[in-house]
This record gives sequence, structure tokens and C-alpha cells, in this order.
Amino acid sequence: MHALTLASFVFFTGLVAFITWRITRRDDHKSTQGYFLAGRSLTFPLIAGSLLMTNLSTEQMVGLNGAAFSDGLSVMAWEVVAVIALVALALFFLPRFLKSGIATLPQLLSIRFDAGTQLITNVIFLIAYAVILLPIILYSGAIGLQGMLDLSGLTGIESSTSLLWLTVWVVGLIGSVYALFGGLRTVAVSDTLNGIGLLVGGFVIVYFGLQAVSADGGVLAGWEILKETNPEKLNSIGGSEQQVPFFTLFTGVFLINVFYWTTNQQIIQRTFAAKNLAEGQKGVLLTCFFKLLGPLYLVLPGIIAYHLYADQGVAADEAYGRLVFDVLPPYLTGFFAAVMVGAILSSFNSALNSTTTIFSLGIYKGVFKKDATEDQVVNCGKVFGWVMAFVSMTIAPLLAGQESLFGYLQKMNAIYFIPILAVVVVGLLTKRVPPLAAKVALIGGCLLIFAGYFVPPFNKLPTIMHEFHFVAAVFVLLVAVMLIIGKLRPRATDWVQEDSQAVDLTPWKGAVPAGIVLVILVIAIYAAFAG
Repeated sequence: MHALTLASFVFFTGLVAFITWRITRRDDHKSTQGYFLAGRSLTFPLIAGSLLMTNLSTEQMVGLNGAAFSDGLSVMAWEVVAVIALVALALFFLPRFLKSGIATLPQLLSIRFDAGTQLITNVIFLIAYAVILLPIILYSGAIGLQGMLDLSGLTGIESSTSLLWLTVWVVGLIGSVYALFGGLRTVAVSDTLNGIGLLVGGFVIVYFGLQAVSADGGVLAGWEILKETNPEKLNSIGGSEQQVPFFTLFTGVFLINVFYWTTNQQIIQRTFAAKNLAEGQKGVLLTCFFKLLGPLYLVLPGIIAYHLYADQGVAADEAYGRLVFDVLPPYLTGFFAAVMVGAILSSFNSALNSTTTIFSLGIYKGVFKKDATEDQVVNCGKVFGWVMAFVSMTIAPLLAGQESLFGYLQKMNAIYFIPILAVVVVGLLTKRVPPLAAKVALIGGCLLIFAGYFVPPFNKLPTIMHEFHFVAAVFVLLVAVMLIIGKLRPRATDWVQEDSQAVDLTPWKGAVPAGIVLVILVIAIYAAFAG
């Protein structure tokens, strides 16, 4: 069984690598435009595939299913509410991003405010990716693979700590090679290939999982048994004691989704590489339809695992790997593990590619060596990428022992998500708010949320009002402070966004109707499962 699982794993992993190499081997990897922005050539299938796969990694597959194991269907908020954020990206944010012809979000803040604001945002992104994002991707990937492939049995390593370090470093090194030698288009192509595999694999697990629930009595019978035995797990409305209480959907959960999908460099970099605005909008809105299917393969397996293992003492974040190992045939386990490695690599190499882009263009060329050649910028990015990779591979195993991986991720993300979102929104919607306001909001916002989480007595606030309401309150405060500074010390002249002529800005005619349909579908899904 181990041999068949391992053979299918190696075959599928090698197949994706070979196809990606064949498609991208003649790409421009020397210039900054080619390496960081895929030559602004991405069409809507590649944008949708890359957006989906950058988001879909093991912190989603393992973490969100683990959250569903504990809290049930209410955690689908992270998938379904994301659709509204993506509609906002397609209709409001993307036209403005492409108009400025930017490669990184901090570049937009340099255009709107000043170079100092850009530098602060660059540093915030780099610290957050090194300490929060990259290590969590590697750690969750290692935990998922250990469960799926029974790595302890395969390798003969009995120490869980040693196995965790080994898995993290192997996955991290492979991901670094993908990201640092291939550039953004290589990442986008491998993302799309793995995305197809992950969607197929995700639905296959639901099929075999429901069969296991019904003891091979059929998928529909399994669904009926789930509804009868665990009705509380199939309620879309989260209670006050759960990770995502219903009313937080309108405050912190909404804002974290909006930042993640509209101003998070790791995610939106592939939309900056769109061939034109219409292709970008189609790619973003196609991603929305896949996100609506998210609860089926990112939440339902967690509920199935709860039904099967609730009385066996299985930890929430270990439930998904256990389910995959138990219900899939060996040849499919290897295939799915290969796709999962692809998902890990996809998120890891996308974050690493974004990190090198931010450092190379924003700090190396923007601060240290303004006359750097194209070759120097790309090479410097690769060296810095390796440094970031080694830092994150060292931090990742230290995350062991978190109660809820996905809950920890969202909590830590809010520290920098909320201040950056406040600055971007105010920057795009006002004309006279000055650079000083942006700097106060960026630094003050990060410090405020950090204090609310970790510094007594301020850390009582998130428990009194729920942490998602707390971060929303900080967002409102930051916007108010920026507007007040804008009134007291406004810019000398109105800011006018200039068209960089980087791409054709003609919008897709179907963008607004598609956006309306998607928002209606979100409301319908919540209503259908409201308990």
C-alpha cells in the first residue's frame, strides 16, 4: 500500500513539474516585467486558477476543515463572504490598480502618498510574510502530509518533532526552487494545473467520505445521516461561542476578507499581470464561482470527519489528513497528496514571489540602489527569496501546538490587514488626505491591534467585544483619524490618478451583472442553511 501511494505521489508531482517546464521554458525570466509580472500576459483562466490555488493551500484544506470539525458549517464564512470581496476587487479596486500600472500594492501608496508610506508598507508586508504567512503554509502542509501519507511509517522516523522539521524543510526547498527560478508565470501555470487536481480531489474525498458515513450505502444516504445525527453542524449561522459568530460577518470577518482579496500582495499580484482589465475582471469573477463551491470541499469533509472520529480523540487540525488516509484508495491517496504538495508549493511560492517582488522593486531598487539594472534587481530578489525561505522554514516547526491553526492565522493576519486596508481605501476615495495620515494609520494601527491581542490591560478588549468586532472598531478609528488629519493638514493640491497606459482599461460588459448574481447567490446559500 505504501509503495503504490508513494509511486502515484511521485508520478503526479513529476507530471505537473514537467508540464509547467514545457509551457514556460521560453518565458522571459531576466527582466523585472517578465519575472515579477509574467510580461503582463495573463488571461482569465490563468488568473482564476492562480488566484484559487494561491488561496487554496493546506492552511485552508487542513485549517478550515479543522475549524469545521469543531464548529461546523458556520466557518464557511471565510469562503462565501470572500465572494463579495472578490466582486469589490473586480468592480472597484482592479480598474484603479491597472490604471496606475503597478507591480506591488506599496507602489500604489507611493503614487498616492509618498515614498515613506511605500517603505513602511513594504517593511510591514515583509515582516508579516516571514513571521506569519510563510511559516503557517509550511507547518500546515507538513501536518497534512504526515496524516495523508503516513510519513512516520514510510520513513521509519518515530519522533514527531524530527518528522515535522524534515517535512517542512523538504517542502520549503522544493517550493523555493519553483518560485525563485521560474518567476510569476511559472507559478501561475503550476497553480492552474494543481488547481484542477485539487478541485477534483476535494470532491472525490467528499464522495468517499459520505460513502464511509453511510457504510457504502451511497452519497445521498450519507448526507441524510449527517443531517439527522449532526444537525447543529450544518447551521450556517454561527453562535456566540463559535469561531465565526454571525454578526462578525458584517464587521471584522468582512474586512479581513476584503483586505485578503483586494489589497494582499500575495493574492493580487497575478491580477496586476492581467493582459487587460476585461481579462482581469473575468478571471476574478470566475474565481468567485469556485469560491461558492468552497464549502463542499473545504468545510463538509471536516463535518464528515467529526461524524466519524468525534469519539476517538482526534485533534481538529489532524482530522482532514486522517480522513483522506482512511477513505481514499492508495492510488488516489498518492494523487491527492501530490496535489496537496502542489497546493502547499503554490501558496508558498506565490508568497515568496510576492516577497521578492516587494523587496527587489520597493526596497533594493527603491531605497538602496536606485540605478540598479534589470539583472541586478532580479538576482537580488532571488537571493533575498532564499533568505526569507530559510527564515520561514526555521519558524514553521515552532508553531506546533496551536489550538486552531486557521483561527490563529486570521487573528495574526488582522494585525497588518486592517491598517493597510484603511490606508488603501481612504487613499483611493479621497483627494486631500496627506502622507502623514497614512503613516499614522499604518504604524498606529499595527501597534493598536498588537496591543489588543498581547498587551495587558488592552488585551481584555477583544474578549469583551469579540476580536473581529475589535479589529473592525480599529478600522473605523483609523479611517476617522486619517480624515481628521486630512481636514486639519490637507495636501496642497488634489490627488489625481494618472493613466499609466500599461494595459487596455476597457471593462468587461458582463462584470456588473455577474457581480450582482454572485452577491445574490451568497445570500441564498446563507438562507438555505440558516438553522
